Amino acid sequence: MSDVLEFAGVSVIRGGKALLDGVDWQVREGQRWVVMGPNGAGKTTLLQIASGRMHPTRGTAGILDEVLGAVDVFELRPRIGLASAALANQIPEDETVLNVVLTASYGMTGRWREKYEKMDERRAFRLLDAWGVSTLMNRRFSSLSEGERKRVQIARALMTDPELLLLDEPAAGLDLAGREDLLQRLGQLARDEDAPAMVLVTHHLEEVPPGFTHALLLREGGVVAAGPIDEVFTEENLSNAFDLPLSLRRDAGRYAAVAAARS
Repeated sequence: MSDVLEFAGVSVIRGGKALLDGVDWQVREGQRWVVMGPNGAGKTTLLQIASGRMHPTRGTAGILDEVLGAVDVFELRPRIGLASAALANQIPEDETVLNVVLTASYGMTGRWREKYEKMDERRAFRLLDAWGVSTLMNRRFSSLSEGERKRVQIARALMTDPELLLLDEPAAGLDLAGREDLLQRLGQLARDEDAPAMVLVTHHLEEVPPGFTHALLLREGGVVAAGPIDEVFTEENLSNAFDLPLSLRRDAGRYAAVAAARS
């Protein structure tokens, strides 16, 4: 297996504050990573670097055998699938669902005068169908429910058959039914041997899909623990990351945590 991501001493400094502080991290082909930590831990900053949308202040960030600062990021980004609220906010309100997925082929968020092949349209439809939203293909993206929008975003992120898939809080804002439907689909994708390496950012253990293999815990820009998910998700590590004594439960590949009972 080769490295998909390789961070060595990666730091990001803004306004004298370290958003990331000396992060060492490797993601290899076939791995499915969860990145967790409290607000301000550096999760979003980490994902921005991994997607080629931010450069580190110090250290080296390797992405798909390229090094940030020594590669044209506009050639690199089509190899990376990204689903995030920030990207969704760039989509024009009147854009159709089919075009939201289709325009990923050119790295655009709205259709203009570019031409697409029939094979591109068929691929976009198949992805929408796989994520249960093909019947919405002619609807405006802005008219969808939050759960529908999340699934369309993931279909879009997969449009270019990426080598790396980055998901920024994909279950955020969903009700219980929407969350469980999405996590089930993400679990199926995680178990697909042909799927790209995956990195999913979340605040909540309950939003970790089954089938994910590794975890990275962050706190105040630094790494608390990283490695195989069962070794990282322990009561001690989680309590350290969130600065709160936690009781951990695992059932059928899903995790949950609550504050430990006071003695």
